[in-house]
Amino acid sequence: MTKAISVAGLHKSFGRTHALDGLDLEVEAGEVHGFLGPNGSGKSTTIRVLLGLLRADSGTARMLDMDPWADAVELHRRVAYVPGDVTLWRNLSGGEVIDLYGRLHDGGRARRGGPGGGRTGGLDPARRAELVERFELDPTKKGRTYSKGNRQKVALVAAFASDVDVLILDEPTSGLDPLMEEVFQKCVREERDRGRTILLSSHILSEVEELCDRVSIIRKGRTVESGSLADLRHLTRTSVTAELTGPPNGLASLPGVHELDVQDTGVRQDGVRCRVRFHVESDKLNAVLRSLTDSGVRSLTSTPPTLEELFLRHYQDDVRAGGSEEGAMTR
Repeated sequence: MTKAISVAGLHKSFGRTHALDGLDLEVEAGEVHGFLGPNGSGKSTTIRVLLGLLRADSGTARMLDMDPWADAVELHRRVAYVPGDVTLWRNLSGGEVIDLYGRLHDGGRARRGGPGGGRTGGLDPARRAELVERFELDPTKKGRTYSKGNRQKVALVAAFASDVDVLILDEPTSGLDPLMEEVFQKCVREERDRGRTILLSSHILSEVEELCDRVSIIRKGRTVESGSLADLRHLTRTSVTAELTGPPNGLASLPGVHELDVQDTGVRQDGVRCRVRFHVESDKLNAVLRSLTDSGVRSLTSTPPTLEELFLRHYQDDVRAGGSEEGAMTR
């Protein structure tokens, strides 16, 4: 599959601070890719390198088969970016800002009557009008009057209505209420169906879990995990709860079983004697299920790890230390 974004061994330092320490990232064309990491992990620095706003110290970065630093002007016509804190021109209306962004993407071709001249400033007019209505945005108000959430809406409408190949969304739902977050998620799915590539950086793990085809988790400027959620779940632990008619003989000593909790229920009418809860490494699950069967299973619930659990696996040391990194991520 074609790579829309390809980053290898990226390094970037600010004085003695190593923001990127050999980061790798690959985003397939046409996918929604989650880019996860708490504050200070290197997400924003990576995005700035991809946008041509920073030059990496070493390593390679390619987007749409172009160099973000050398080909920044051409790339900016093909990429839409939504930051987590949008700043607007105070005296322009929201609609004027949206159209200005469209002309910047179009490079003036619509005004010159060149390729793309059938579009209004690089925007799809029908899509623009539809998005303004769906996001409940008043485009006639001046930028200085907008709340944070409405400023985000202006940027989202401009991005989703633009004729671009890649959308880079960095905390795009910051300031949006739950109803508008739902509208946002529908728009992301629609853009994916149109064949657009989306790099989504978000602290809302449930949002990433719902939308993304693949995710990359970064820590201290390096990628520590990358793949589909199904792939990553095979690399961690599954939560199991079972009711047994006999004692869980030997369960505690089986390889891969962690945090075993056995509750004696007494002998119930249905024959259940105990309830067990534990976590098991995914590649050891078959052996554990056989052991449970020997103990007489009356009921069993198996729950794959959530994205939050996958994420925290790489940050558990920071959590134990009471660090701030984990606190930046929310459900």
